[in-house]
Amino acid sequence: MLNNLIDFYLKSHPVTLGVLFLLSIYFIILNWVFIYRYFSLNTWVSRENNSLESLLMGSSTVSDQSFLNNFLKTSSNPSKEILDLAMLAATKEATKGLSILSIFSSTTPFIGLFGTVVSILDTFSHIGQTTGSMSIIASGVSDALIATATGIFVAIFAYTFHQILKRKSFELVSFLQMQSDAILARKE
Repeated sequence: MLNNLIDFYLKSHPVTLGVLFLLSIYFIILNWVFIYRYFSLNTWVSRENNSLESLLMGSSTVSDQSFLNNFLKTSSNPSKEILDLAMLAATKEATKGLSILSIFSSTTPFIGLFGTVVSILDTFSHIGQTTGSMSIIASGVSDALIATATGIFVAIFAYTFHQILKRKSFELVSFLQMQSDAILARKE
């Protein structure tokens, strides 16, 4: 296994190795963003769910830990405008990190493909300098396709993580909207 990695490293074009390095960094970043945002959103959703439950059980206002509480403190009379502002601020905060995951999911296959194309060009260049057989071509192309496979691998995780966080954000905003509606309904 180690000999295969060393052999791959020695045979690969520097651009292909750079692409693989970049995709590795992308993969580390997207996992960090996902883990951090997932656990912070989970905590936030739990707080808002508890606040909504207390409102539905007869509480006169949201809990102190609710995101809406900071906005409701600014006015003695809660208004639709203040709650709409809170919803916009919450949506902005809840969707942080989604852009980078979206960018990663859409660009990593192309980055991998770029590494593959450069590696295939390098393989054909070596074939032209030697008496190339089919085994040389097959070996070079199979090594080149590693960059594309890596790009697709990273894109799958980036897209999946993006969808999971998008759903969590929607769930959070829904809890906040229900609390806003409950507060405005009590006011009337």
